[in-house]
Amino acid sequence: MATLALQSLIERIFLSGPDAIGDPTALEVFSQFQAALERGEIRSASPDLSSPTGWKVNIWVKQGILLGFRLGVLEDFPSGGFSFVDKNTYPARRMTAGDGVRVVPGGSSIRAGAYVARGVVCMPPMYINTGAWVDEGTMVDSHALVGSCAQIGKRVHLSAAAQIGGVLEPVNASPVIIEDDVLVGGNCGVYEGTIVRAGAVLAAGTILTRGTPVFDLVHGNVLRSSDESPLVIPQDAVVVPGSRAVTRGKGQEWGLSLYAAVIVKYRDDKTSLSTTLEDLLR
Repeated sequence: MATLALQSLIERIFLSGPDAIGDPTALEVFSQFQAALERGEIRSASPDLSSPTGWKVNIWVKQGILLGFRLGVLEDFPSGGFSFVDKNTYPARRMTAGDGVRVVPGGSSIRAGAYVARGVVCMPPMYINTGAWVDEGTMVDSHALVGSCAQIGKRVHLSAAAQIGGVLEPVNASPVIIEDDVLVGGNCGVYEGTIVRAGAVLAAGTILTRGTPVFDLVHGNVLRSSDESPLVIPQDAVVVPGSRAVTRGKGQEWGLSLYAAVIVKYRDDKTSLSTTLEDLLR
């Protein structure tokens, strides 16, 4: 089905609300929609040079993902002696060698409706939620999460226990976006629509949310989100977890400090050497 025709049907069925429940035509449209997601033909957010952030949210795609939850019913999914219960519209994807994706044994799961490109490596246990986009050559390391609708670029390394939050609702909100060649260190958390530009490095333990100020020591400014724009980490920035002193009240009296994200440099050839090991693992 052509994308424009699929979009029109999804929007119409979504607006019908509960009336779509139990409608076999609606289920067939959703099935075609979900297959298009998995083939990478549609995505919840896509590059758009005319946008201030460089990205456009495709609201109808997020509506289609939500539609799947509305149409689905709870079902048992027995697997290797374990029992799982979820909406029957969102089973775990069954990957084959023909997909060109390495899913190493040990408890990983990719949910139906996620796009995972050829050359992606999934180390156990990790999880990729529905609506996510994971592009070519990316590694999703142990205990890492790619949330619903999160957009992960090419050759990204999501290190162990990295958490990439998804933003499914509200439907007009931008999901978390990690652009090409980003290194996300262990135990990092990127949430609430944050955009990490190409080539950036997030050191282990860095947390980025819509309310996180980022102190750029190189350029002498502070990066923040606004009502119109999410937090955006610049291209090639190297971000580390730091702290800033509380300068008033009891916080000052007690000598307290608060978490702060700090840009200490911008990536160069020497910084890039730290990612060479990933190429060897492939």
